[in-house]
Amino acid sequence: MSDMTQQNPPDDSGSRPAGQEPRRSDISKRGGGSPASRGRTTIADGVVEKIAGLAARDVVGVHAMGSGISRTFGAMRDRVPGSGKSVSRGVKAEVGEVQTALDLEIVVDYGVSIADVARDVRENVISAVERMTGLEVVEVNIAVSDVKLPDEEDDEEPESRLQ
Repeated sequence: MSDMTQQNPPDDSGSRPAGQEPRRSDISKRGGGSPASRGRTTIADGVVEKIAGLAARDVVGVHAMGSGISRTFGAMRDRVPGSGKSVSRGVKAEVGEVQTALDLEIVVDYGVSIADVARDVRENVISAVERMTGLEVVEVNIAVSDVKLPDEEDDEEPESRLQ
């Protein structure tokens, strides 16, 4: 007889010794593709608006978000029990499947460089939105609607008529 050794047929993984049971990862996957690629994730405009609003407010020199009238109505709405502050005030987002575009309306503090504040807001908003959503931010348009003077009263807190 010839000196033949019996060999097991090669398995699909090529790394398992003969006779060993297949591991879970060696078994062919059902459904095709990785679990991360199965299904779709959609992100609402309001979610992106909240993220952008919070990121913009974090920038030094941004006094408030929105126009004077929207801040006034927002301040009244904020006083209603059960309603929280609107973090998306002054932010409008258009969200697609992989990209988003944002329009922000801000009020800056007197004495700051508007160009620097706008640049910092743009950088902070893009960073936060892309990191949290995975969407590509294609543009952030910033409209400066007012400058908060040091001696001006805040529109955010209307005077109470009650004493």
